[in-house]
Amino acid sequence: MAEFASLEGKTALVTGGSRGIGAAIARELSRAGASVVVGYRAGAEEAEALAKEIGGRAIAADVSTAEDAERLVNEAGDLDILVNNAGLTRDGLLARMSDDDWHTVIETNLSSVFYTCRAVTRPMMKKRAGVIVNVSSIVGIHGNWGQTNYAASKAGIIGFTKSLARELGSRNVRANVVAPGYIATRLTDVLPDEVRTAMLEQTPLARLGEPDDVAGAVRFLCSDAASFITGEVVLVDGGMGM
Repeated sequence: MAEFASLEGKTALVTGGSRGIGAAIARELSRAGASVVVGYRAGAEEAEALAKEIGGRAIAADVSTAEDAERLVNEAGDLDILVNNAGLTRDGLLARMSDDDWHTVIETNLSSVFYTCRAVTRPMMKKRAGVIVNVSSIVGIHGNWGQTNYAASKAGIIGFTKSLARELGSRNVRANVVAPGYIATRLTDVLPDEVRTAMLEQTPLARLGEPDDVAGAVRFLCSDAASFITGEVVLVDGGMGM
């Protein structure tokens, strides 16, 4: 009997793949049988170690620039799967937010998705097959204090992906979004106890998610088990967004 959500014989690129959620996604896609390319901007040692662990490749690139994003996609090869996970935060109240903090977040989180998706669109359309999964956030749906730039970038990913799914559907190319809630990563490890407590109070499952929780959802959406799913937003948030 075939393994559920198998990705045997597929080639996948995961951006922001050196650590946290991206690394968990890379491992999960590899476990499913895919050959995985780990895209990264920082954390070279971690990225190379991960690539060695999963038998894949690590490629350095700054996907917030069009040239580097296109180079990354080209070097990754004939892609069946693209997972856009690269992202960062520059939190602060709007009244005091600098132009640089706005542009850095928008370029890294949202423009990168445009650049990489544009680069894979023609090859995937030509072979009439392909899957794109873009990682957004619960913040892109509900907003969050001090994160107007981050919320705008993550909400933009949702609208972008839904439009992309409409454009590519007739060529059998699917595009979906995974929107994590509060996940146990380096970013949440440094939060004050009162902030962490407030997060848990908003989460019906009463725990932080793990990177593997997000990775499992991505694997499913990348597989043929989800072949009739496109343009959707899958919340991996412990029930926070319902």
